[in-house]
Amino acid sequence: MQAYLIEFGNFMLRWLHVIAAIAWIGESIYFVMLDNGLKTPKDETCRKKGVFGEMWAVHGGGFYHNQKYATSPEKLPDDLHWSFWKSYTTWLSGFALFIILYMVNPGFYLVNSNSNWEWAANLAGWQANILALAFLLLGWIVYNEMCKRISPNMERDGLLSIGVAIMMIVVAYLSTQMFSGRAAFLLTGAVMATAMSANVFFWIIPGQRRMVKAMKAGETPNPLDGKRGKQRSVHNTYFTLPVVLLMISNHYSFAYSHEHAWVLMTLFIFAGALIRQYFVLMHQGKIQPAYPVVGVALILMAFWVAMPAQTASSSAQMESDTPDITEVTALINQRCVACHSQSPTQPGFSSPPAGVVYDNMEQILLQKERTQQVVQSGYMPLGNMTNMTDEERAVIQAWSE
Repeated sequence: MQAYLIEFGNFMLRWLHVIAAIAWIGESIYFVMLDNGLKTPKDETCRKKGVFGEMWAVHGGGFYHNQKYATSPEKLPDDLHWSFWKSYTTWLSGFALFIILYMVNPGFYLVNSNSNWEWAANLAGWQANILALAFLLLGWIVYNEMCKRISPNMERDGLLSIGVAIMMIVVAYLSTQMFSGRAAFLLTGAVMATAMSANVFFWIIPGQRRMVKAMKAGETPNPLDGKRGKQRSVHNTYFTLPVVLLMISNHYSFAYSHEHAWVLMTLFIFAGALIRQYFVLMHQGKIQPAYPVVGVALILMAFWVAMPAQTASSSAQMESDTPDITEVTALINQRCVACHSQSPTQPGFSSPPAGVVYDNMEQILLQKERTQQVVQSGYMPLGNMTNMTDEERAVIQAWSE
């Protein structure tokens, strides 16, 4: 019953997380598009009122006229719309999911027993939990300090962008060394997602509140508040596509179980940022196809890096070297079926992980390539909790029927 309650809670939290993320990302993308698509108002009256730019749009059978004020409008309404709860809900629900899915069983889901760093491979579960939390916190601290020190007045944002890019390469590498593959992808995305939500909480909303307070008091707002908010919003929009990809990566073991997983992560992060840049510029009226072309090229490079090695079969290989399906089935029943069954017997599982089931021969054959991939990489069994030996992994890898 406990496993079922955890899984049902996971289901509902994931639903909330996805809905909140869709709302937050959709609103963020919309406002970036709106900001970049504004045109100088033709009406002299609007310009005198302080209207910086405007956009006319049609949607849902109606017409909309959006205006942006560079200075305080004549009167701010009391029901001013704020955008922040979608961000907070996305992060809080995502963190709750991380606790349920990873921190409850850190020995299985966080510890990288195959790490080249001995201390990381030998972490206890509680140590892995503390390390994961520290990883998220330090990611935000380093990113935030870079923004404050490299471009405090938003005059060196280009240099800051390079610094953030280098930081993400380092984060990708460190995560794959310290955590298991699937957790490494998730935590790299979570570092960016945490920065995005923290940008809203610590910089964007407080700056906007100070601006509104100054306007209502008849004072001139500090222009740095607006510039800082714009800087962090721009960072958030470039983080968006990579974060979404990293959050759905747990369904694709070829990526997170690869020996060069950090390289794949880096390629995907840069590809997402470049593709997003194309749309940002497009809304400004600038069509620069080089950005998506390079982005797609990076994705193709990731495809090439992740491609499994093809080994030619030797004509001299004896048929007896190939394991019999009966031998493979016996191994799978011994090492895998405790979790991967319609009715798992492994404590903590109320349903088969990722929907992979080995209850009969047809199901085993259907999952052949996927099984060989995750067993060869060492990702499965999780934490090697069923003690699969290297010889047994070799048998499954040599399976050809």
